[in-house]
Amino acid sequence: MNFGRVLVTGGAGFIGSHLVGTLMKRGNEVVVLDNLSSGTLENIATWLDNSRFKFVKGDLLKPEDIKNAIDGCEVVFHLAANPDVRIGVVNTRVDYEQNITATYNLLESMRRGRDCRSIAFTSSSTVYGEAKIIPTPEDYGPLKPISLYGASKLACESLISGYAHMFGFNSVICRLANIVGSRSSHGVVYDFIRKLKENPKKLEVLGDGTQSKSYLFIDDCIEAHFIAVENARDRVEIYNVGSEDKVNVLTIAKIVAEEMGLSKVEIHKTGGVDGGKGWKGDVKEMFLDISKLKRLGWKPKSNSAEAVRLTVKGMLSEQENSKVSAC
Repeated sequence: MNFGRVLVTGGAGFIGSHLVGTLMKRGNEVVVLDNLSSGTLENIATWLDNSRFKFVKGDLLKPEDIKNAIDGCEVVFHLAANPDVRIGVVNTRVDYEQNITATYNLLESMRRGRDCRSIAFTSSSTVYGEAKIIPTPEDYGPLKPISLYGASKLACESLISGYAHMFGFNSVICRLANIVGSRSSHGVVYDFIRKLKENPKKLEVLGDGTQSKSYLFIDDCIEAHFIAVENARDRVEIYNVGSEDKVNVLTIAKIVAEEMGLSKVEIHKTGGVDGGKGWKGDVKEMFLDISKLKRLGWKPKSNSAEAVRLTVKGMLSEQENSKVSAC
């Protein structure tokens, strides 16, 4: 992929803003397209006055917004999406519109344009559903997502593959484990910190607490993206991106409490649904086989527990700095 002028959809969000930071430090020209529904300008404030950076407030559901942003770009990192798996339980249109329709509009804009022929898509481990093989390799099948979020991500992968083969695009698909780090605005670590700020003596844990998943620190995630993109050879390349182990929810709760200096926290488990899951569509065990990416020389620097601990430290520091700034 040619890394000249780059479009990052969802570039003001959690993962997107970290990706933007790395691209800028590498000397690229970067255009961010974001509707700021979950991202914030604060996440990319460092770059707003840089001559190599352009921010476009726009929506992937509006083709004209895409056209204005993608002109002159040679590669797009497509991260814009509904970021929360749980929303699909109460609003079934969100994943369809924000993930599938948005991706279709982006691909159509690429097809009609002349410059952008390469796309790197941020997919999800949820496309595997409740996999029978753990760790789960990229060629596992059949893929049976159990959430609308997972289904929409799989649909996006299929669209990208179809467009790549029919119209000559180059594409890389990264199936992410749970990514954690600073600027995250949802997920179990964020939720636990918020809950313990409200009540330091009691913590509600969704499900039975035994849910066990792979967590990857944001720095490792961004490095993996670049390794994947720079080494892609096929028309459609798929890579799992995760850590080399997993950690359960009760361990995460313990880490959060420790980092917050809380020693006597009563854990209340809701019991969950469908055998202890946190919510409908929750995958209780997730652990990706990352050997394909490791063969390219990439290896995560932190394991799951370390990634969680680094994230808690970072989030608490962010919150403290925000208080100081507010004063």
